[in-house]
Amino acid sequence: MIEASDTGSAEAAEGRRRDFWPEDKSGRRLPSPKLLLGAAAALVAVVVAVVAVVLLTGGGDEAKPQRRAVPTAYAPDYLGEGFAKLASRSNDPRPITEGEAFSAKTLKSGKYTFTLAESQLSSDCKAATWGGRLQGDLAKYQCSQIARAAYVSADKKHVGQFAVINLVSEEGVKQILRDLEPATAAGWVSPLQPKGTPAFGPGFTAAYTKTYGHYAVVTWVERAGGAQPASLNEMIDVSLAIENAADFLYGRLDLVSGGKTGQ
Repeated sequence: MIEASDTGSAEAAEGRRRDFWPEDKSGRRLPSPKLLLGAAAALVAVVVAVVAVVLLTGGGDEAKPQRRAVPTAYAPDYLGEGFAKLASRSNDPRPITEGEAFSAKTLKSGKYTFTLAESQLSSDCKAATWGGRLQGDLAKYQCSQIARAAYVSADKKHVGQFAVINLVSEEGVKQILRDLEPATAAGWVSPLQPKGTPAFGPGFTAAYTKTYGHYAVVTWVERAGGAQPASLNEMIDVSLAIENAADFLYGRLDLVSGGKTGQ
């Protein structure tokens, strides 16, 4: 099990804020140290539970590993800060396009650079996921699209998965984030498996989900080959690069808020 370090002081919390969330120039709102402390604790606590869930739900099925992949560590963000005006699809009815979702072929954050290896935009939310409970809630909250993308780091040491789920409301997003908690065994998003890249999902993976109005954003990362990282800081830093793929949602927020984001 990976242990979070230096969790007991305000100075350590501030250090983690800098280490976990390096300077970002995209205009995205960065989470508070308090949120990061909670996320780190949740990531550590879920590891043992997920191992049990994978064993009980057939995680060893090698015939279809992509249909059984779940993150070893998971941290959701339900707050949706700054996205109140994008909380309902009625304010943002235009479907996501491939040009929007996959326009960035290269993603960068800190020392990490990733290149797009494969992408898929589908209106069949059931086909892009597995698990009856998750799929039931996707239908209940009128999932209309799932955009998925797979990325590989420039040094080939990390791989990442990104997904945006288009739901009818922020309420639906929060329910889907609860479903994605691995301990619920409700199901998960199926990762893309690009040819010529390491298989995603057989080893230690970490997932971070976030509320962007009526969109659920999934960032899911792994060391190539599935080796366990030295600390969760590494996985969070890697995830920041992958989450840059969600920047197109800020453009949608600008449209519905008249250029006054964050309100």
